[in-house]
Amino acid sequence: MLRLGRREFDTHEPVIMAIVNRTPDSFYDQGATFRDEPALARVEQAVAEGAAIIDIGGVKAGPGEDVTAEEEARRTVGFVAEVRRRFPDVVISVDTWRASVGAAVCEAGADLLNDAWGGVDPGLAEVAARYGVGLVCTHAGGAEPRTRPHRVTYDDVMADILRVTVGLAERALGLGVPRESILIDPGHDFGKNTRHSLEATRRLGEMVETGWPVLVSLSNKDFVGETLDKPVKERVVGTLATTAVSAWLGAQVYRVHEVAETRQVLDMVASIAGRRPPAVARRGLA
Repeated sequence: MLRLGRREFDTHEPVIMAIVNRTPDSFYDQGATFRDEPALARVEQAVAEGAAIIDIGGVKAGPGEDVTAEEEARRTVGFVAEVRRRFPDVVISVDTWRASVGAAVCEAGADLLNDAWGGVDPGLAEVAARYGVGLVCTHAGGAEPRTRPHRVTYDDVMADILRVTVGLAERALGLGVPRESILIDPGHDFGKNTRHSLEATRRLGEMVETGWPVLVSLSNKDFVGETLDKPVKERVVGTLATTAVSAWLGAQVYRVHEVAETRQVLDMVASIAGRRPPAVARRGLA
């Protein structure tokens, strides 16, 4: 059982986490949801299309203009509070690596801290424990926040992913983060080249076998673009193909830009796996 905020999800229930970037320089939408009203409209649309989690980020992942903790908090804290007011049942996640920002958004109503940089600030897990919220434990290959990988090597990339993510999850559990609210994430693209991310996808079942719920953040990432030689706006098909493979291998939470399309992929995979009946079944019965 995965428990986040007011929501509980069964072990095999696929969960969509919709991305809402509170940044002026997002790689995907170049700041389309930086202002409040477009961002709130995005939340409303994502919830209507089937997202159970809204992931709010105040700093883009890649290199760019420096964003202080104060500015990151300014972009996220008030917005978290407003989303909490308008959507009391949605799970609110905040993508941050900073403990100070984590504490501020928890005070505003966040349910989950999405630590995409692999515990670079160990205080973030302590914040999650103090507020009783969930934590995403990600493999970033030891990279510093907002840096790109350069000639990264692993003897066995999945072995390293398991060592780091399970270690972070066990530390969080020891600090007091609820067991049912901890997830692990292989960290596609973070501290990895394209071949590493492809192998992490291919071997995702090894993460599922640990018993920790697995989150994947695949949406329009560089490993998809390089694999198919496609720019950012032409990576949806490759993303959805990777989503289908990840669902078949047992990932549970999907951090995405395209909610409606992802919902269809996850429903189709669940039906093929025998965990979901068809929405309608008329063929051959008339």
